[in-house]
Parts: sequence; structure tokens; C-alpha cells
Amino acid sequence: ARGTPGFSGADLANLVNESALLAARSNQMLVTMQNLEDAKDRIMMGSERKSMVMQQDEKTLTAYHEGGHAIVSINCPNSDPIHKATIIPRGRALGLVMRLPEVDRFSVSRAKLHDDLAVAMAGRAAEELIFGYDKVTTGASSDIEQATRMAKAMVTKWGLSDKVGTIDYSPDNTGGYPAAKEISDETSKLIDSETRRIVDEALQRAKQILTDKRNDLEKLAQGLLEFETLSGEEIKDLLAGREVRRAADAGKR
Repeated sequence: ARGTPGFSGADLANLVNESALLAARSNQMLVTMQNLEDAKDRIMMGSERKSMVMQQDEKTLTAYHEGGHAIVSINCPNSDPIHKATIIPRGRALGLVMRLPEVDRFSVSRAKLHDDLAVAMAGRAAEELIFGYDKVTTGASSDIEQATRMAKAMVTKWGLSDKVGTIDYSPDNTGGYPAAKEISDETSKLIDSETRRIVDEALQRAKQILTDKRNDLEKLAQGLLEFETLSGEEIKDLLAGREVRRAADAGKR
């Protein structure tokens, strides 16, 4: 239940069905918690692309990219706890960090939005910190899209920009602005500059955290290269210098 906040009854039914299918494929007599965990990862993060072969340098870059997300998340007090980090390609992603809220949430504070923005930009920040400006890749495209969308909503929809104020400038469902909401060129420029400021500040904050926690980033990246997938508890053990407790080949399914 803690691992499925926000799931509807239909979502839970789908989870159980997927678990049963995974158990049947393995010729098991019973559905285990590991089947449920694997099914949840498949539903929430996408199917593993086991046939995809990543070159070592790309695998290393992905480990630092995902490690960046995780380290910034751990050091942002309003970020949701990490459920799992992986460098196994899933869906369209080469790797990902999955965070899960501890309770169902219906509204989000300004502080949490700023923490989530820093976490979103942390992959790009880690790439630049470790590999240099010219070695930054296109891997952060979905992170940038997410951060831009969130920052623009803060400015135009949620009234969280002091310069723009508590006015609804959000676009209508067609992507344009209704006649009643026509805005001046000056306001449009202000919206763009505020959106950029919020994202830029999130990137700078992520860079500062990762610079301060460089040793933790290195530990986590090496751990991901070794184990490929780490749970939130395993990440805590790794960063605390404790041995990661698991079967020899767990996480390398």
C-alpha cells in the first residue's frame, strides 16, 4: 500500500494481473512480493529493454545522470523519498530515478515545487559537473520539458511568481489564449523571463548540491554501475558506507 499511493482500484487490479502473468511465465505456483514489485516497476517505469546494448561510456554517463537526480532528491527536504534508481533502459529512458510520495497528495507547496525543479535539472547538472560543458548530452530532454512545464505553470496558472502576480495567464485547451485573457507583449516577455529564471535557479541549485556532495555522487554512480538497480534503502546503505545487502545477481535480471 505504501508503494502505490494514488492508485485507483483499476490500477491495483492491473498490478495484480501483471504480477500473476510474471509468476506464470516463471512457472511459479504462487505470486510473490517480488512479482508484485516487478509488476509495479513495469507499470510505473515501463518495460525493461533487455535487448538494448549500451556502450560502457554511455552506461557510465547514465549512472552519473541518474545519480545526480538521486543525490539532489536526498538533499532536498521537500522531495518525495526515492523508491528505486536504475540504469537499465526502460521505455524510452536509458535509466531513471523513481520517487514515491508517502501519502496521497492533492496540492503542492511552493517549496516542494522548487525542490522538484532542482531534482529535475540534476541529471544535466551532474553531466556537466563530471564530464564538462562540451560533454553534456541530449539525455536531459524529458527533464527539461518537465521543468519548463512546471515553471510555466507556476508563473501563469498557480500565481507563484511575485513579478507576474496572482493572475491566471494559463493557455486554454487549444494552446492559445482566450479573448478574455489576451496579454500584452510586455507581460508575455515577463512570463518567459520568469519561467527561465525559475528553471535556471533550479539548475544552479542542483549544481551547488552536487558540488557539495560530489563524494556521494561518485559512490552512487559506482554503485549503479555495479548493481544496475538500487532501491531507496540500498542507496541509503551505500551512502552510509554499509554493504548493500542483496543476492549476488539481484538487480541484474
